[in-house]
Amino acid sequence: MISFAILIQVLVGPYAFAQTSSTPTPSLTLSGYAELYYVQDLNQPKAQERPGFLYNHKRNREVNVNLAFLKAAYANERVRANLALQVGTYAQYNYAAEQPLLRNIYEANAGVKLSKNRDLWLDAGVFSSHIGFESAVSKDCWTLTRSMLAENSPYYLAGAKLTYNTPNGKWTLLGSVLNGWQRINRLPGYTKPAFSTQVQFKPSSKVTLNWSSFLGADHADSLDQPRFFNNFYAIINPTGKFGLTLGFDIGAERKPLVDEGILKRYVWYSPVILFRYATSSKSYVAGRVEYYNDPNGVIINTLSAERPNGFKTWGYSVNYDYTILPNAVWRIEYRGFNSKDAIFAETGPAKRTNNALTTSLAISF
Repeated sequence: MISFAILIQVLVGPYAFAQTSSTPTPSLTLSGYAELYYVQDLNQPKAQERPGFLYNHKRNREVNVNLAFLKAAYANERVRANLALQVGTYAQYNYAAEQPLLRNIYEANAGVKLSKNRDLWLDAGVFSSHIGFESAVSKDCWTLTRSMLAENSPYYLAGAKLTYNTPNGKWTLLGSVLNGWQRINRLPGYTKPAFSTQVQFKPSSKVTLNWSSFLGADHADSLDQPRFFNNFYAIINPTGKFGLTLGFDIGAERKPLVDEGILKRYVWYSPVILFRYATSSKSYVAGRVEYYNDPNGVIINTLSAERPNGFKTWGYSVNYDYTILPNAVWRIEYRGFNSKDAIFAETGPAKRTNNALTTSLAISF
C-alpha cells in the first residue's frame, strides 16, 4: 500500500497541496472478491450447463469460479473512479454478446460531483445496474443463487447517469442514458439511446422502497419494438433477526406485427418473495418463492409446438449461510423449478421440473 500511496501523491500532488486541512484526503483503495461453487443438478446428471434462463452458477457437476474480480477505487471530494476486472462463469455467460476485450470488465467508470453543497454526481462508463435488489456478488444477496427476475434483467449498464441523494439520506433519485439493455456495445442496427430511472425511499433503516425503470429497445431500429420495463421492490428489516424482501418486475414490448391497425404489446412479469432469519450471529437461513410469466418469449423464449404456453415457471429455494471468517462465507442451497410446459431436457423425454443442490465459498478482501 505504501507504493500505491506514493504513486497517488505523484499523480495528484498539485491537487493535494491545494487542499485545506479540513478537506478529505484523496484515497485509493484496492479490494477483491472470489466465489467458488459446485452445482449438482439432480435432474440432468450429464449436462454441463444449467437451464438457459440462468446465468450465475451455470456449470453443472464441476468446481468452478462464478465471479472473481480485483477492484481499484479512487475518490476525493469532487471526483471518483472505479475499475474492476473480472473472471468466472458469470462473465462468460452474462457478457457473451460483448466483444471479447470487454468481457472482463466488471466496472469501469468515473464521476464528478456537480455541486459543492449537494450530493449530486454525474458518472459515466460501465457500472453495476441499479435495477433490482440483487447483484452478481453473491455474498451481498440473501440467497446463494439469483432469482429468475434478476437473472433476466440487467446486471450491468453502460452510459451516463445523474444521481442525487437528499441531505437527510432518505431519497435517491437517478436518471441515466444508456447504450441498451445490458449492453456495453450497441446492438447492431440500434442507434437510439435507452433511458433508465430510479426512485428510492428509505423512511428508516428498517425499510427500503424502490422503483426502477427502463425505456429503450433490444432490437434493431427497423423492427420498431420499444421496451418499457419496471422493477419494484421493498426490503423490510434487512439487518434484523428476520427480514423480508418483496419484488415485482413487469415489462411490455411492442409486437413485431400489428393486427388490423391495432397496436399490441407482449407483456411479461415476475413476482418474488424472500425471507431471511438469523439463527445466530454468524449464520442465516433464507427462503424464496418466485414465479416468471413470459408467454410470448420476449426474455425467455421456450415457445415451440411442444411448448405452447411459453415460459410459465414457479421457483422455490432454501439456503443456509455460515460466516467462517468476517470475510469468508460458506453457503448451501436447494432449489427447484416447476414449469407449465416440459422445458427441462437433456436426454430422453423433457420434464416439467428441475432440482439442484448448490454450495459455494465466497471470500472478499
